[in-house]
Amino acid sequence: MVKINLLPHREEKRKQRKAGFIALLGSAALAGGLIVLAGGGFIAAQISAQTERNEFIKAENAKLDVQIKEIATLREEIEALKARQQAVEDLQSDRNQPVYLMDELVKQVPEGVYLKSFKQEGQRVALNGYAQSNERVSELLRNLGNNSTWLERPDLIEIRAAGVGTGRDAKRVFDFTVNVGIKRPRDQVQQPPAAIAAGTAAAPAAPKAP
Repeated sequence: MVKINLLPHREEKRKQRKAGFIALLGSAALAGGLIVLAGGGFIAAQISAQTERNEFIKAENAKLDVQIKEIATLREEIEALKARQQAVEDLQSDRNQPVYLMDELVKQVPEGVYLKSFKQEGQRVALNGYAQSNERVSELLRNLGNNSTWLERPDLIEIRAAGVGTGRDAKRVFDFTVNVGIKRPRDQVQQPPAAIAAGTAAAPAAPKAP
């Protein structure tokens, strides 16, 4: 009987398979390394590009911040110039207010009302005088509030019974104080001002004689 020894052949096959497996592992490792390198390079390129974009955006934002500050400064300067211009215009126009005030008082003070004095402080004028009756004071308030082009918002500050003259010439009158606003030309409108509040327009209660 013939005997054949197959051990060397099997050993050779095993060595070949082992060498092929090692070669396959090497190829896989090489391919993996190349993929990792390529992926890393791509990611690095993307990061670099994004960094450049971020730096560009930061630089543009800094420019915008400077421009916004400049615009805000210009606006403040413009508003300051407007305020100064308005102040100058008000000073020029306010010089004519005494003329407007006298003209309006002549028009709006009804018969039976006599002014003793008036004093202007800012845009308010205090009127003090005598009236023959309580109704005359109410008429004065209505005229100042509804019919005047330059005067507005009259307020009755005080009214009290008083006497003027002596002997046969003595008369019972009403001593009153009224505070009224005067408009600037820039605030003056063509239409008559709105009616004042009902409480102001209504006749004030007659005070008791002292």
